Amino acid sequence: MEKTNVMRLLDQAKIAYTPHEYDNTVTNGEEVARLLGEDPDSCFKTLVTVSEKREHFVFVVPVSATLSLKKAAKAVGAKSIEMIKQKELLPLTGYVHGGCSPVGMKKPFPTVVDETAQLFDTVCVSAGKVGFQVELSPTALAIYVGASFADITE
Repeated sequence: MEKTNVMRLLDQAKIAYTPHEYDNTVTNGEEVARLLGEDPDSCFKTLVTVSEKREHFVFVVPVSATLSLKKAAKAVGAKSIEMIKQKELLPLTGYVHGGCSPVGMKKPFPTVVDETAQLFDTVCVSAGKVGFQVELSPTALAIYVGASFADITE
């Protein structure tokens, strides 16, 4: 299996993970979870937002859930936030839509992981490339990216 930059960063940090590869034509997160034989509630997508002050924030939520912009704004102390435009994702993070990982962005952004991640021993997040996921401890992920946990879904 090909090593992604995310995998190399986790290796350097000595963080245990299990790599997963799937058909990169599948773009629905719940379908990806099914292909990997994982619970959709334990597979997470990475969403990038911008506040009214032009600050960027990263939210990691289950693929089966919807980010609550109101709860997310409250979690980071912003008045309001909105999703960034898709064309802004690559220049801002270094990742393409569908392959955005909370690990290894061009620069660190304040990150919040949905509190439900703590219900699982391991969670899956993008390995930084469409078709690849890494499965790791949600606590290890949060510590590595400097994330907090909060209730951020609808």
